[in-house]
This record gives sequence, structure tokens and C-alpha cells, in this order.
Amino acid sequence: MVDVDPVYANSEEWYESIPEDIRPTRDQPFYHLLAENDESSYVAYVSQQNLLADAEAGPIDHPSLDEMFEGYRNGRYRLRRSLSH
Repeated sequence: MVDVDPVYANSEEWYESIPEDIRPTRDQPFYHLLAENDESSYVAYVSQQNLLADAEAGPIDHPSLDEMFEGYRNGRYRLRRSLSH
């Protein structure tokens, strides 16, 4: 996870593009995640109800890792000090 919005904070157009029968409610946390699949790396915006555990539970290969994190240790990424609050 890179960041979290306590409630939905993306565009109305994005929200309405989700089919109504699977559209998450707005009143839950939404996470900005570094994600990857077999074809690309991207930043995903995911509702809490749609989070899934990483089956591999290991480091990821994402082009934004080096600019955001100092390294991977003990199963966690360490946020760069310049980005922490």
C-alpha cells in the first residue's frame, strides 16, 4: 500500500464506470497500491472490501519502488524518510 483515502476520493466518472452490481460503497477505505500483472506495473485504487492477500507474500517488481522505498526487510518495504509524515 502506498496511500489510503478514508472514504472514496476518486472521480465520479471512475466510480460510475464500475458495474453497479459489483460497485463498492463509498464509505470505506480505498487504497492506492503498487500492483503488477503479467503485462504491466501500475498503481491500483482498491476498496477495502476488494483487497486480497498476496499469495506470494514476497517483494514485488514495480518501477516506482526505488523512488518510494529504501528497501525490503522482514517482509516489509521501508518508506523513504523524505516521504514520511
